[in-house]
Formats: sequence, C-alpha cells, structure tokens
Amino acid sequence: MALTRRPKRGIPAGLWIRCPSCKATLFRKEVEERLHVCPECDWHFYMSARDRIRSLLDPDSFEEWFTDLRSCDPIGFVDRMPYPERLQKEQEKTGLTEAAVVGRGYIRGRPVVLGITDFAFMAGSMGSVVGEKLTRAVEEATRLRLPLIIVSGSGGGARMQEGILSLMQMAKVSAALARYDQANGLYISVLTNPTMGGAAASFANLGDIILAEPKALIGFAGQRTIWATVRLELPEGFQTSEFLLQHGFIDRVVHRKDLRAELARLIDYCGK
Repeated sequence: MALTRRPKRGIPAGLWIRCPSCKATLFRKEVEERLHVCPECDWHFYMSARDRIRSLLDPDSFEEWFTDLRSCDPIGFVDRMPYPERLQKEQEKTGLTEAAVVGRGYIRGRPVVLGITDFAFMAGSMGSVVGEKLTRAVEEATRLRLPLIIVSGSGGGARMQEGILSLMQMAKVSAALARYDQANGLYISVLTNPTMGGAAASFANLGDIILAEPKALIGFAGQRTIWATVRLELPEGFQTSEFLLQHGFIDRVVHRKDLRAELARLIDYCGK
C-alpha cells in the first residue's frame, strides 16, 4: 500500500513581529489590539494615520478635508525613479493620497480639528500638499474657533523632490499657527516616533501644549549628523521624549492608551 505524504502546512507570513526594543517575538494581532504597543515592554510601534483616527476620535465622527489636493513635479526630479512614479507607488502602498490627513471630528463629544502626518508615506516628509493641508486645517480651526490637534509622525523633513516649494511649507504652516494663536485658539501638538527634520523645526514644537508618546525620537538632525558637525559627546537618549520632558521642552509623556482621555481632559481644562 503506497503512502502519501500530506503537504506541510506553513505558517502564514506576517503573523509574528519582533519588538525592536525588547526583541520579543509577538503575535501581530495582539499588538494591534493593544494600539500597536508591545505587551512585554510597552514599546510604541508605528501607527498609521487611519488607525490613529480610530484610536483618538469617536466612532464614525471624522470628516476628512481637502482630499482632492495632489502633489505636482515642479522641478522634474528623478532619483531611482521619476517623482510622479514614486508618489504613485507610495499611494498604492499606503492607501493615502499624501503624507498628511486632516479633518474634523469629535473626541468624547468635543469637536476638534485633527491633522496627522504618516511616516509610511515618504517618511512623513513635508511636501507642498502636506504643508497646504496643514495650513488649511489651521485656518479652518481658526474660522470655526475649534481646538486644533496635530499628531506628528514625520522623519523625512522637507521633501527634497519638490525643492524650495517644500522648504517654504515650514514657514507657511508656522504663520497660520501664529494667526490661530492670535485668535486665542488651543493647539495641542502630539509628538510620536519619529518627529524629526522640518516638522520638528516648525509646527510640531509650536503647540500651546506639547505631548509625546513614550521613547519617541524627537529632534531636528540625527545623532550622527550632529556628531559629524560639532564633534561633541552628547548625553545618552538626548533626543527621546523622556529627556525632553526632563529638560522642559515638552509638557507630558502620555501612553497611547491614555491619549484620547488626556486630550479630552486638556480641552476641558482650557475651556475650549
């Protein structure tokens, strides 16, 4: 009697992930159910803009704005591929049209204007559309007299593929925030891992209240770039949210599971 071997059942790809902090092997679904936080060491993994919206806002309360804006190719930039082709690949990969998502929603019944930058789309870099979306969101918050919350997850700085039009977005968003401040608006900035480059040098650090997630990398230039420039020994962890809190640069480090309640509490405390 001939014996037939059953084919081995392989483990589907993507079921397990490795924590970059404690190196534990984790069941992906469990991490996602914990808001993308490691159950062993509380490391905060990357979280997409859509997942952040679901974690912060009341269900089905988000109204996305300015979805028709698209980046152009002002300088005909080509690296390994033309810039329009790179944009298309990023859109297919992330399901986003750009690195910023903005709109209006409710946090425990409190109306807010929310902006989020997503690291997965070209490292959350500030192109002309990212700057325009954030600027328009700030202007709408000013017009509607609503609290403004921007969650920063940008590690790419100004987007080099758009040249000076990208760099000027830092000043444009900052100017809109200055007008919002003159109108007595409440701006809460939430810094996540990473918040670097142009975002850190402009809108991310201009909040009336600045919160950060635990162990987030926050700064302008990277550690190796700073060392190559100034040739000085730098304190350990000097670009982490905990170090910045200790030295008075941010107001509070908040665990992701507590962030929604903390934002609602701050809005109430500030009378907005």
